[in-house]
Amino acid sequence: MVRPGLMRGGGRGGMGMGMRGVRGGPFMNKKTFLPRHPFDLTLAEMAFPRVQPVPDDTVLTNALLKRSQDLTPTAQEQTAISNLVAKVQGVLDNIVIAPGDFTKCQLEEVRQVGSYKKGTMMAGNNVADIVIILKSFPTKDCGEVLGKKVEEDLKKSMKTEVVPKAEALSLSYSEKGFEISNSLAKVRCLIATLPQNMRKLEADKHLDFKIIQNHLAAIRHIRWFEENAHHSTIKVLIRILKDLARRFDGFKPLNPWICDLLAHSAIMNNPSRQALPVNVAFRRVFQLLASGLFVPGSAGITDPCEVGHYRVHTTMTLVQQDECCMTAQTLVRVLAHGGYKHILGFVENSTVAKEMSVWDGVVVSPMEPAYEKPSEKKDGEDDDMEGVDGDTIDDDALE
Repeated sequence: MVRPGLMRGGGRGGMGMGMRGVRGGPFMNKKTFLPRHPFDLTLAEMAFPRVQPVPDDTVLTNALLKRSQDLTPTAQEQTAISNLVAKVQGVLDNIVIAPGDFTKCQLEEVRQVGSYKKGTMMAGNNVADIVIILKSFPTKDCGEVLGKKVEEDLKKSMKTEVVPKAEALSLSYSEKGFEISNSLAKVRCLIATLPQNMRKLEADKHLDFKIIQNHLAAIRHIRWFEENAHHSTIKVLIRILKDLARRFDGFKPLNPWICDLLAHSAIMNNPSRQALPVNVAFRRVFQLLASGLFVPGSAGITDPCEVGHYRVHTTMTLVQQDECCMTAQTLVRVLAHGGYKHILGFVENSTVAKEMSVWDGVVVSPMEPAYEKPSEKKDGEDDDMEGVDGDTIDDDALE
């Protein structure tokens, strides 16, 4: 339910539509759902021409670039992960081409995915993802068998090398596949299968359907990213959004794929179809989220890699959608009054979105929740809101 007077995105200058669909009159029994995009000054530029010159935003631009640089892995980290990925990729490619007497599972192809492949890795998280697509069915033990084979071939290929203690390899297993790691980097090898095998999977014999589905989706994501989001400004903004999602509780549901799409939309979705400067896109992200981009009734951002009109924010619960909008509504005011250092993390202040703050005499009070989870639902009563009832996407996302 939505508390009276606190409809998110409605009474706060947003979309004017906080609930899914519209309750009709006595002769209208059928609900209609017309998603709307929140007000976006960038898209409405022609209707609202600027009357003053663009203010100098050099300080914010420099701060964003500095923060992005701080979040970028060091040269040592990049070298360590690149070396490990090259070794694992080489071994897997050899198994694809010449499997020899290895017949437990047949490999179709091997694809790098995730933040490493996109060039949006975060400092301190030296992990790369590789999806292994099998011709055969992904049995529950195929990850263990294939992992041992890869470890064995890696040790053979490194037999003539002098391996420092920090680069000594270790093998571990997970429900998604297996991991090859040393003290400097980690490569996660994720098991998938051919799409035509998906409908034949059996829960008691094969890996979880949802896990394999996510691994195949990761391949679609990287293809889309390489074609559409390769601009350097987008990668800068993605790193900053990931950092915001890590530091602010209200943004935690923004998984890496949502961050990718949000950064791409903020930079490229404009009348000129040219990349906006990073400082303009950064402000636009908060403006969009605060005006209700990710709340029920919003058109949001359509997932370009899924069939149909699938909006990415519907993976978030209704409480998470409200908290995301509420956090943005507080931080957009902090940003407007020069509090960018607190938002970006140059000044440690994790409570800036939750507690009252004062900026040059202007008081910024945190917003209150607009959505309250109903205690119980009457029989036959439908829920007008959009969202999932359970948890959001796994925090251990591929990207």
